[in-house]
This record gives sequence, structure tokens and C-alpha cells, in this order.
Amino acid sequence: MTATTDGSAGPLPPRVTSANKTSTPTSAADPVQELEEAAARTAQRATSCLLAAQHPDGWWKGALETNVTMDAEDLLLRQFLGIQDEKTLQAGARWIRSQQRDDGTWATFYGGPGELSTTVEAYTALRLAGDQPDAPHMAKAAEWVRAQGGIASSRVFTRIWLALFGWWKWEDLPEMPPEIIYLPKWFPLNIYSFGQWARQTIVPLTVVCAHRPVRPAPFPLDELHTDPARPNPPRPGVPLTSWEGLFQRLDKALHVYRKVSSRTLRRTALGACSRWIIERQENDGCWGGIQPPAVYSLIALRLLGYDLDHPVMRAGLESLDRFAVWHEDGSRMIEACQSPVWDTCLAAVALADAGLPADHPALVKAAGWMLDEQIIRRGDWSVRRPQLPAGGWAFEFHNDNYPDIDDSAEVVLALKRVAHPEQPRMRSAIDRGVRWILGMQSKNGAWGAFDVDNTSRLPNLLPFCDFGEVIDPPSADVTAHVVEMLAAVGMADDPRTRRGVEWLLAEQEANGSWFGRWGVNYVYGTGSVVPALVTAGIPASHTAVRRAVSWLESVQNADGGWGEDLRSYADTGWIARGASTASQTAWALLALLAAGERDGKAVERGIRWLADTQAPDGSWDEPYFTGTGFPWDFSINYHLYRMVFPVTALGRYLHGEPSLQAAAPLGKAA
Repeated sequence: MTATTDGSAGPLPPRVTSANKTSTPTSAADPVQELEEAAARTAQRATSCLLAAQHPDGWWKGALETNVTMDAEDLLLRQFLGIQDEKTLQAGARWIRSQQRDDGTWATFYGGPGELSTTVEAYTALRLAGDQPDAPHMAKAAEWVRAQGGIASSRVFTRIWLALFGWWKWEDLPEMPPEIIYLPKWFPLNIYSFGQWARQTIVPLTVVCAHRPVRPAPFPLDELHTDPARPNPPRPGVPLTSWEGLFQRLDKALHVYRKVSSRTLRRTALGACSRWIIERQENDGCWGGIQPPAVYSLIALRLLGYDLDHPVMRAGLESLDRFAVWHEDGSRMIEACQSPVWDTCLAAVALADAGLPADHPALVKAAGWMLDEQIIRRGDWSVRRPQLPAGGWAFEFHNDNYPDIDDSAEVVLALKRVAHPEQPRMRSAIDRGVRWILGMQSKNGAWGAFDVDNTSRLPNLLPFCDFGEVIDPPSADVTAHVVEMLAAVGMADDPRTRRGVEWLLAEQEANGSWFGRWGVNYVYGTGSVVPALVTAGIPASHTAVRRAVSWLESVQNADGGWGEDLRSYADTGWIARGASTASQTAWALLALLAAGERDGKAVERGIRWLADTQAPDGSWDEPYFTGTGFPWDFSINYHLYRMVFPVTALGRYLHGEPSLQAAAPLGKAA
């Protein structure tokens, strides 16, 4: 994959894109029959392609591509720990170079604008690999960085990485003391006020910031400062009456606290953080199944005295190697996370909707693997729900501390489509999963991804937290998946389901769409909510459904597909504007099909776009990022999305909406 050259926000793209492939026109007398035949051929090829991608153990996993900060930080970690090897260094550098844009910058998503912090980290990693400042690609990058304000304008996390090597002063960074570990759960800004991904990152970083380590820098980075003699110019003040001003002064107070704090208290707090970190290490050595907490936890534990041969450190380092994807050209890309549970449940739903028999061996094996992945131990979620029995699923291979509601709902939907031979086990797993999901409902009737009522806005205001969303409020897409699942297990009329439906109806945007928290963006939100509402009993004639249909029809691209750029999170002018993609076209089709628009012109054009753009191997080309980690700040290209969602949409076009039998009655806990 190569980066595009258009990096500026520039004018909005027209709703016209060209197809990736050219189809051979037919002269069929019946256009409806011809379209159905084309859809059937497309679905058959895609189904074969998807089946071929299944692992012998029953799971699917596509590559999870983010941005080069993962690669740069992996190399910086190895440099800091003294475990850098030339092969890994050059392989990582080769990937980073391949993603540089023509203007010298690096973006956070395909086709996006250059991003300062990403460019600073990529540049620094290439310096580690031996690229010299006077090389044309490096000089261009440095010039752009200086034009954006230099290192001083980069995010806090980037400057923390630079501080590890003396390229930035620790005292010029926001303070986050390890004593935060002692704040009670009812107190504002305790660690459970943060979303799970932020919590796992912040705790080890408090250890790092308490130690303020500096490893000798192998070279200076003067070329990335606007004025090397004055690298950290004072930042403009903000009014004391504003939240930002209040938290800036809180940060100054924390810097004072560092100087006067009790050494005994600091020492015991560091010990408590150490125990907290180690208790959350997964069986595979990672933390939370995601790369950033693993990186910072390893640095923190090393500073606390754990040597590299300690079992905890050794397992953690080995786990990081499993995030590496080696390419044929010898480059090495680091995945921020791995998505086998998510990919497997979506693939199972897609194949079942495409017409595979419920007892097909591929589906049975996938169901068996998902059953084995159910989490029956308590995690951080139990802080808010201490009496709730466990029963969810995580996103990754190993992440027992943090099952998530979205995966759990989709796994239940997938299991409902499979005729597994161990029916009592299936019913028991579904019952446990549904009970856990119901117990994780927030007080407003909706669902977040990992926690209950994780809605305080205070963590987002901390100067330390400028790396993206750090809380986990309920979202329309997660709530929609839960509502769809509850209806599928016979609970459409349950008061808890109806509260979810009411929340979704209230969250509809003025234009008829829904915001997409975990996928890009309003196309994803709408593609999630409409099928859920209809499955839960909202008629296709309902005003909310009709408004959604009208919106989707109005934003369809001239080529028949749908697309939406990541910039829609930051600029409303980009809503539903972008090159057509297979995944986003499928999301729109899923909504339209659920709304009864199978014979409509928009569906016809969308199905034809999928048929016309399919690659010979049955897949679709999709370099664009359609997944979301943090809205705008962290974007994801799930490489299996281009398969599972088109297969689902084609299947529902050909076979209708799925008809699911209600599960056995749930126990009293539900």
C-alpha cells in the first residue's frame, strides 16, 4: 500500500468515483433477474474467498492497520530497553518510509492530511535507522514539522517518548502522579474514570513520569525545533474561569506536589501501580490485547527493577512480536491490536446470511472456537458491577480483563445462526452472554463499549490526555448491536430493550443519520441502527427509518457506492463524502434492505457497484480506513471489513433478512 499525495483538507470531494474494476455488460431481458444473477455470482466468489481465509482452528483475523506511530514507538521501545537489532530496525524503517507522503509528512489514515505528532515520531524512528537529516525525504519532513510549530506543538505522548532520550525536558510535560492509584472509585479522576484503553496506558505512564528516565540520545533533534536555542516557547495562557484554565493550574499544582510529596507515599504508590500492572498481564504476556499499554507497562516495570529475563518482562516482550506483520518486501508493520473474535463473529454472520447451512463445518468450527473464548472471570468492569456474573467476549485472542459489549453482542448473534452439536453448551453460553450485556446497560438505557456509565468529561480536560478519546460513553452503534441481539434472542419487548430503542430514536441526527463511534462514521452508525430498530419491531414505515433511508439515498455516490472520509469527525462538511468503499457501501445496503428498499434504485445501484468492483479472487480493494479507534485521532483499516460486510449485504439481498429462532428462556439473572 502506498500513501496518496493529496494531504490537504482542500475542497470537499465530489460524489463521483470510478469503479476499481470494469464489468462486462449483459443484454439480459430482465434487469432484475440479471442483477440477482450478478449478485449471486459476486456472493459466491466472495464466500469462497472468505471461507479460504478461515484458520484451521476456526477463527478469522484480518490485518489491523493503523498508522506508523505504532512502528516508530516499537523501535523507540527497543532502543530504550537496549534490545534493538538491525533486522527489526531496518524492517520497521522500510515500512515507515513506504508510508511517507510526497510532501514529506505521515498521515494517520490513507489519503488523510499530514499529522504533526505522527511525522515527528516517524522521523525520529528513521533517524534511529540511519537516515540522515540532509536526505531529501528527511529534510522535507523536518521543514514541514518546523512550519507546524516543531516538537513543541506535538502531543504529550510524543514528547514523553522524546523525553526518554533527553530530546525534551520532563519538567516541561504535564504531571500525572502515581498516587492517582489511591483515589477512591467515587472520586473524580480516579483511574476508573478513564476508558479501559486509557486506564491501562495511564497507570504505567505515571510510573514512567515519576522516574523521569533519560537514556543517552544517539543524535540531536535540533532540526525539528523552530528555534533550537529555545525549544519550548511559552504557551499562551487561558482564562482561569475556563475548564482549560482550571486544569492548567491543576497541572501546575501537581508539579509543586511532586517536589513536596512524601517519599514513602510515592514509593508505596509505585508499588501499588506495579501490582496493578502485573495483575492485568494476560496469559500471552500482553496487556489488554493492545500494543500501547504493553509498551508502557514494559518500560514502567523495567524502571521498577524488573530485569529483561524476568518472566513478566520476557512474556511481555514476546507478546509484542505477535503484533508484527512481515511483508514480502521485508518491511515490518506493527498492529495496534488484533481482532480475531470480532472478525470471526462477523464472518460467521456473513456466511450464514449468504446461505451457508447452519451446520456447515466452517460455521460449526467457528462457533466452537467462539464458545471457548467466552470469559468467565471478572475484570475491571466489575468495579461498577460487582454483583454481575461474567460472561462476555473480548476483541482479541487474550484479553480476559476487558471483554467488550460490542463483541459480546455480535458473538451471540453469530452463535444464533449456527446449529452447533452441543446445544446445551450453546444455550448456556448465550444465556451468560446476554445476562452480562444486560447488566452492563448504562443508566440512560444505552451501552458503551467496555464500562457502565463511563461518561465523566473531566478526564478529557487533563493536559496529560491529548491523545484522543479517554472515556467510554454509550454510543449508537454499540447500542444498536445490543438491541439487535436482544431482539434475536426473543427479548424485543423487554423493558431494557425498549429503553435502548428509545435512546436510539432520540439520538438520530437532524439529517436522518446516526453518529458512528467505532466505524466511519455516519454511514456506519446508520448502517448499524436501522437494522437494529427494524429487528426490534420498529416498522419500516416509521418516521425515523424513512428519514434514514432518505439520507442514505441523498449521499449515495454517482458510481452507486457509498464512502465517508475520516475528516467527517472533525468537519461536518465531510459527512458521507469520500470515495466509495466495499465496507461502507455494504453498511448503507444493510440499512436500506432492513428498511424494505430491496427493489429500490439505491439498492440496485449499490449491489451493482459491489458486483462491478469485485476483484478476480472474490475480494475488494479497500485501502481506505473505515474503522475508528478514537474519532479523528486514531483510525483503523480492518482488512477483513472489505469481505464480511459485502458478503452480509449480498446475502441479505439474495435471501432476505435473517430469521432467528428465540433462544431458550433466560435465567432469573436476566
